[in-house]
Amino acid sequence: MADPIRVANCSGFYGDRVSAAAEMVEGGHIDALTGDWLAELTMLILARTRAKRPGGGYARTFVRQMEEVMGTCLDRGIRVVANAGGLDPDGCAEAVAEVADNLGLSPTIAYVAGDDLLPRLDDLLAAGHDLPDLVTGEPLADPSGFVSANAYLGCWGIVEALERGADIVVTGRTTDAAIVCAPAAWHHGWARDDWDALAGAVVAGHVIECGTQATGGNYSFFTEVPGLDRPGFPWADIAADGSSVIGKHDGTGGAVTVGTVTSQLLYEIGGPGYLGPDVTARFDTIGLEQEGPDRVHISGTLGEPPPPTLKVSMNRLGGYRSDLAIALTGLDVDEKAALVEAAFWRACPHEPDDFDEVHSHVVYTGKDDPASNEEAVAQWCLTVKDADERKVGRGVFNAMNELALASIPGFFAARSGTSARAFGVHRAGLVPADLVPQHVVMLNGDRTVVESSAPVGEVDVDPAPGPDAAVPDGPTIPAPIGRVVGTRSGDKGGDANLGVFARTPEAWAWLDRFLTVERLRELLPEAADLDIERHPLPNLLSVNFVLRGILGEGVAASTRQDGQAKSLGEWLRARVVDVPAPLLEAP
Repeated sequence: MADPIRVANCSGFYGDRVSAAAEMVEGGHIDALTGDWLAELTMLILARTRAKRPGGGYARTFVRQMEEVMGTCLDRGIRVVANAGGLDPDGCAEAVAEVADNLGLSPTIAYVAGDDLLPRLDDLLAAGHDLPDLVTGEPLADPSGFVSANAYLGCWGIVEALERGADIVVTGRTTDAAIVCAPAAWHHGWARDDWDALAGAVVAGHVIECGTQATGGNYSFFTEVPGLDRPGFPWADIAADGSSVIGKHDGTGGAVTVGTVTSQLLYEIGGPGYLGPDVTARFDTIGLEQEGPDRVHISGTLGEPPPPTLKVSMNRLGGYRSDLAIALTGLDVDEKAALVEAAFWRACPHEPDDFDEVHSHVVYTGKDDPASNEEAVAQWCLTVKDADERKVGRGVFNAMNELALASIPGFFAARSGTSARAFGVHRAGLVPADLVPQHVVMLNGDRTVVESSAPVGEVDVDPAPGPDAAVPDGPTIPAPIGRVVGTRSGDKGGDANLGVFARTPEAWAWLDRFLTVERLRELLPEAADLDIERHPLPNLLSVNFVLRGILGEGVAASTRQDGQAKSLGEWLRARVVDVPAPLLEAP
């Protein structure tokens, strides 16, 4: 049985700390270096960049990182796996090869392609594969207008590249966990139906794929985390049975605790079965244990066969939008908002019904008896959208400018501009896995095709039991719910997830009883009319909610202040509820 493989992360998104690759390579022992660059929004950004500039379809920061660490990785036998290829894994691999040539190095480089379905959309539809919507099941009627359409590939194309001797593997759209699962599957020689081992590796991958979110970043109880001004990136020691230890290099900032790992496990998930192209990982079987400082052991994860379909992330240009905000200072906020809105439409060259969409609302951020000018300011916010760029452009801004001396007292623009900006619309579809083979290309010319479809099987999985605890007796005290529970929230297309976790069995007993769907609707009025799913995870002292449609047509099209729902959980934590007094004394 092989020793555990240490897989280190150096990127959680396109724009993450560039120095992280060198930090992970130089900061301690690792066997593989991985990085995730591809959020759903990133694929749209890369598509628009590529349209403006040839060769703009991949993450150039990865190429810079390879220039810094390639030599050391080759000397130490560190394999590199990254989905930085985006929409152009071929181009990214060639750019890495150019760096190697300039450095006088000779790594074996491979890329994995096949995820790009944009050129195949018409043929797929003609063959009767209508890429039904992931949530609604609605078929894709019109493929025109899409600028990206990428299936989420699994780990086996990467495994094939590693088996063929690749030192560096670049991929397009894989699942975030696949780039971590692949080195483990290659190292341990797992079969494609080693469900439990694969599921364990997927869980480890899910924990570290967002980088410093596993070491204290975006953590509800951040005041307890030392060195958070520059947290270290995480690694996972993945054993032959799929269990893992999550850690970070000694001497780096942040912390790896059961809390930080739980928080990241809840990030952007749905039900207990975490669906992927290689395995369905059962999050209701995960066990966590603090093994020591900055070391958390993950065990017990069970796996089931994956679904026969792959998720397809699709983006199209939705049109153009302009966003404005006018300050409402001091007294009579509602009256000021009403006047500004009426005066704007009087000045605007178009009526509200002339636009594809119009959204307006008041943000009540002003305080009574304000001690500073900033504390006195609320905002009237307006978003207009239309397929015609000119309609939502200068005329809209000019109409607002006309009001500067002619409407409310204290008028000033809190947010303005002079031109409209394009926005995208996200759609998540499904495609049969057997229609999307993975193409493994070695830059020496060798090509291999790896099937994406997984073995079929039946696996019975029993959820892990929750703790045996009861809600403490005694009085309740009004307090922010966040004094007892932590949260982690994020976007998935037009939906958002909101994971809530307790830190003691007693707090979990209260959380599970207290935070129902109906209670959540009361605490988050913006979700009152949405479809909400509730998924308890007693083994993690957690419950996960999925709020359908809260982000409309996706991040780029959302009119919410926080279009990625990252702050949704912290809003919940700020709500005051009746909390059993003993829970407020617990950690």
